[in-house]
Amino acid sequence: MVSSPRLFWPLLAFLLAVLRPSAAAHDYGDALRKSIIFFEGQRSGKLPHDQRLTWRRDSGLHDGAADGVDLTGGYYDAGDNVKFGFPMAFTTTLMAWSVIDFGKSMGPQHLAEALKAVRWATDYLLKATAVPCVVYVQVGDAFRDHSCWERPEDMDTPRTVYKVDRDHPGSEIAGETAAALAAASIAFRSADPAYSARLLDRAISVFEFADKHRGAYSSSLHDAVCPFYCDVSGYEDELLWGAAWLHKASRRRNYREYIRRNEVILHAGDSINEFGWENKHAGINVLISKEVLMGKDDYLESFRINADNFICSLLPGISDHPQIQYSPGGLLFKAGGSNMQHVTALSFLLLAYSNYLSHAGGRVACGGASASPVTLKRVAKRQVDYILGDNPLGMSYMVGYGARWPRRIHHRGSSLPSVKVHPGRIGCKAGTAYYLSPSPNPNVLVGAVVGGPTNTSDAFPDARPAFQQSEPTTYINAPLLGLLAFFSAHPDPNSWSQD
Repeated sequence: MVSSPRLFWPLLAFLLAVLRPSAAAHDYGDALRKSIIFFEGQRSGKLPHDQRLTWRRDSGLHDGAADGVDLTGGYYDAGDNVKFGFPMAFTTTLMAWSVIDFGKSMGPQHLAEALKAVRWATDYLLKATAVPCVVYVQVGDAFRDHSCWERPEDMDTPRTVYKVDRDHPGSEIAGETAAALAAASIAFRSADPAYSARLLDRAISVFEFADKHRGAYSSSLHDAVCPFYCDVSGYEDELLWGAAWLHKASRRRNYREYIRRNEVILHAGDSINEFGWENKHAGINVLISKEVLMGKDDYLESFRINADNFICSLLPGISDHPQIQYSPGGLLFKAGGSNMQHVTALSFLLLAYSNYLSHAGGRVACGGASASPVTLKRVAKRQVDYILGDNPLGMSYMVGYGARWPRRIHHRGSSLPSVKVHPGRIGCKAGTAYYLSPSPNPNVLVGAVVGGPTNTSDAFPDARPAFQQSEPTTYINAPLLGLLAFFSAHPDPNSWSQD
């Protein structure tokens, strides 16, 4: 379909700003390796013998013990020492999706390491869901933790355990946990069939709990989880998200019928161009659209239409959307903090959808214009290249990649002397001096991608107190596994039309 004259000049400007070639070729394989290593720096619990970030040590070894449950392991979500179950589950889902769609592009070594990263999370999620109709959703008093600046190895703030159950429901976190377990079951299907089956069985029971006992954990546990990971958008999207992953993992008709039956009730058609730990709408539409594009489940065509509309909203030169902007340097920008979480998650959906379209011989219809799968890949690649250093500052936003990267990231373990260097305990308030220091962090959190510019001027303050810009999170890195895997295997855009 040919663009109309009205759309030509905005489209040309968009292509020039956002799709311009990279300044230099990137080593996407090296960036992939480092993005996986990052998760080792976020580990809680007893660290394995093959731990590569050796400045980290064991931590949280008694998590859950006071409540008679083993909740050791899992990931700290960001630069603090709390284990928040909601973003951890979303991180797990996106790591697993990366393996499912792009595992073949990772190569055997990277794939094995990626599965280890997924398993560190799913082993914990299995512990957190071991009691029927109960999901343990958080370990640590977030308010007390955030008032300290101390290493995870030293933390002495309360390791309070929070859970949802029949009387205190949490459908959004239970739904996301079910999605994570189901997605991971697909990722492990070849590598470990028994473990895969165990994950799927647990996903089924957790989803049943989420659906049968509906309610928001942001209400049940408001004082503990808000404002940190409070889900203001409601739990309906997580129920559809969980059902979509369970259908993909089990191929059971009842989940397909659940989606069809609840499409209107659970607001699947809402025009919400969001995807992240809080809102799954765009991800649901892209995930389900694969079935439609492959000629299956045609009666779910509405999800494909929603997916097209979402993709179009990311292409401002084709279809303007007030919530989506691009910086002068070409970075996708959304209002709010930690902008890179939007960049990586939305770029992942662009890449995944472009592959689904390629296999189906399709294009994205955007009103009077259309976009090819190659265009979507170029947009996604431009965002990845920006992260890796093709930006006005010439700075890689991935720690340890390239010649210039953030040195003062908002991360307790990275910013404080390691246990090896400083064996003595550093107390809660004693860490403040390190927090305020202008010196670079002594420990390199390899592969960590920080929040990055949070305004349209491409500016970045390399300072710990500027947490919205300088704090890394697991859910920023998780979608990068798939993006970097694809571009490491397909670095030349001229080859994409043959994919």
